[in-house]
Amino acid sequence: MSICPKNKSSKGRRDKRRANWKMSNPTLVKCSKCGELMVPHRVCKACGSYNKKEIVTVD
Repeated sequence: MSICPKNKSSKGRRDKRRANWKMSNPTLVKCSKCGELMVPHRVCKACGSYNKKEIVTVD
């Protein structure tokens, strides 16, 4: 059996439900080595370090 609504949902009710589904700003933190803004728990794109250890060499 599939879901079958008994009555039609109005556009206002439908749109109220969809109003809270929105994107949020990404969280940014300062890199502990170079101080550049970065996404937490990721390798820093500026210096290539993670947890004060160099992981990737950056040109």
